[in-house]
Amino acid sequence: MKLIHTADWHLGQTFHGQERHAEQRAFLDWLLATLETRRPDALLIAGDIFDVVNPSLRAQEMLYDFIVEAHQRLPQLTIVMIAGNHDSGNRIELPAPLMQRLNTHALGRVSWLDDGWLDAERLLVPLTDADGEVRAWCLALPFLRPAEVTGGTAPSGDETDDASRNTYVTGITRVHQQLIDAARERRAPGQALIAMSHAHLHGAAVSEASERPIVIGGEESIPASLFPDDIAYVALGHLHRAQQVGEERIRYSGSPLPLDFSEVAYPHQVVEVTLDGEALRDVESLPVPRPVAMHRLGPAPLDDVLAELDALEDTPDLPRERWPWLEVRVELEAPMPDLRARVDAALDGKTLRLLRLERRLPKVAAEDAPARIDLAALGPRKLFERTWQARWGEPPADDVLADFDRLRQDVLDNEETP
Repeated sequence: MKLIHTADWHLGQTFHGQERHAEQRAFLDWLLATLETRRPDALLIAGDIFDVVNPSLRAQEMLYDFIVEAHQRLPQLTIVMIAGNHDSGNRIELPAPLMQRLNTHALGRVSWLDDGWLDAERLLVPLTDADGEVRAWCLALPFLRPAEVTGGTAPSGDETDDASRNTYVTGITRVHQQLIDAARERRAPGQALIAMSHAHLHGAAVSEASERPIVIGGEESIPASLFPDDIAYVALGHLHRAQQVGEERIRYSGSPLPLDFSEVAYPHQVVEVTLDGEALRDVESLPVPRPVAMHRLGPAPLDDVLAELDALEDTPDLPRERWPWLEVRVELEAPMPDLRARVDAALDGKTLRLLRLERRLPKVAAEDAPARIDLAALGPRKLFERTWQARWGEPPADDVLADFDRLRQDVLDNEETP
């Protein structure tokens, strides 16, 4: 049996205010072609399908167009998708009855039975081969919000005490254990167990800037030991860097596209998983083509950054929606009011889209930091002058102070507007 594992599509993401529909559509078209070529039995989408809980109509259209087209090309393909922490579980499940007619299973939330046990049956999805025979079971576990796992009543006989039962990680552990127990009872000899979860595992590498913490307080990290050895493969979502966690069978597919400039060097991919009966036979990474290039220059002095910029390949025939994204990071030793103008001049005529210009200023030593002061007594203008002096080692010029005065007056005028 063959599976394709992917996650973290973030459909509808805006990148520093710019839409990315062309990139996302290109990825989905590539994935459709890959499904046709590779002929897997199932496609597993491990959460964060959308970028926000209320995605745009265009983002939803992309998802549903993809599902319809995938079913038309591969009628026997089973698609299983779960909600991530960026998704609304209810929204993911809303069209579920219609999607089941397209052999697609959408799981957005967990629910509890009257006796306090997990309603595990709705989270167990049979995966069939080309002949329609059940060869595996997918334990489809959507992102677990604290209210979903700490508010339920533990079943009779549970040895967990009241204090720890209501913690997030303890609740997650209980959900995993009950779902795995139900899957073991349901499987027949020779059928594999495949777990799909949207979570942060201990020891996994996070991105520099783009992953939203799942739970305030850092309690979101869970141990890989929640997935015992009889789980043939664990398809994870949430972390954007493709990686295995401890074992080959426990993997984040990573995001198919870089979602931040910090992810530009990641190997973006989907994962092809081959099973042999109950066991994992092979795992292969399938690189996703980069439909729009992404460049991150610096941090370096301005002259070096401009040299890097001049060396970038220019492709004037590209349509604007395929122009590369650009981040420029410049190290400064002194104020440079015309920095943006100089960078824009270097970009003139190039098919590049500058999204972010970062100024990196000299660090102020702790002993040079200003002493505690009375802000009310000092006033905004004096505070600005002292801050500028501390940062740059010289007082602000007259034109800088004039700009500050105009900006402050604009703020005061807006505050007085009824």
